[in-house]
Amino acid sequence: MEFRQSHYVLAAAAGAVVGALVLGLTPAAAASAASVAEGQKLAYNKSKGNCITCHQIKGAVNFGNIGPELSNMKKRFPDRKKLVAIISDETKYNELTVMPPFKRNLILNDKEIEDIVDFLYTR
Repeated sequence: MEFRQSHYVLAAAAGAVVGALVLGLTPAAAASAASVAEGQKLAYNKSKGNCITCHQIKGAVNFGNIGPELSNMKKRFPDRKKLVAIISDETKYNELTVMPPFKRNLILNDKEIEDIVDFLYTR
């Protein structure tokens, strides 16, 4: 099952890059499409980002309701660095949070956090 899910996400990312190139988008836009697909994979992955355990995300099934809904993220966090910082270590902003400090605890690296933000910016 895990192989099929990984294969599907990889195929989706490749398709997004090819689609972006066919539409004449820049390589940066194509890379962003791949980053969005990878971010979605991480947000739904139970052993990595696992955002849906606590948050509702449009399009996700079996989501939690402990944290706020992750919608309109680009509007809510126009300063991308702020959202990256919150995912990296929410305890710096809210010491009572139950959200794990993903970067500090080495759950996610910088690239993975950026990919998740790219995905969340589409929601």
